[in-house]
Amino acid sequence: MRKLYIAGLFILSNFLFAQAQNDPAAKKVIDAFGTKVKASKGITAAFSLKSFTSKGKPNGTKALSLSMRADKYVLKQGKTEIICDGKFVYNFDGAKTITKSAVEESSQTLSPQKLLAGSYDKDFSYKLINSKGDFNEIEMVPLDKRKNFQKVNLFFNKKTSVLSKARILDKSNNVTELGVSNINLNAKLTDALFVFNKVNYPKDVEILD
Repeated sequence: MRKLYIAGLFILSNFLFAQAQNDPAAKKVIDAFGTKVKASKGITAAFSLKSFTSKGKPNGTKALSLSMRADKYVLKQGKTEIICDGKFVYNFDGAKTITKSAVEESSQTLSPQKLLAGSYDKDFSYKLINSKGDFNEIEMVPLDKRKNFQKVNLFFNKKTSVLSKARILDKSNNVTELGVSNINLNAKLTDALFVFNKVNYPKDVEILD
């Protein structure tokens, strides 16, 4: 479950709003979505996270949900949860442990806070490989070959310019697909949603910082 959770977060932060520069046609597609996100005052999204073995055998499906506003976010998968209030990140493992860290200390964690950072333009080579039908498909290949994945394919809806699906191929030829079942770029989110409150968790929960 945790591997799926991390995979989902990895895809969200690295590929949804990557600012690639190789292919002008691909950049136009990505920027169209990025513009919508940057103009949004609140975002909610639901995702289905599916994994497949190298032979194409299904290896499980998980549901993810995201609520985000500026540098604050809440990311959930089952009983696990991550809350960022802009200063601290609280990671609940779904049982009895919450790990607390400062946003600066979590700088190496691929989190939704980095979605708008625009710092991925030198990390990938990419191109628009298919524009037939209802979607624009962009293939992204990491420049650093030490990464644990081979490539990522992004599918953007032509009519709405919104990301509909992401597919990641790892070094062992396993596939992880993130399907966007619902995304609202005009969500009204309360301040309280992004405030960590210990009473919302088990009484014997331990906070590690």
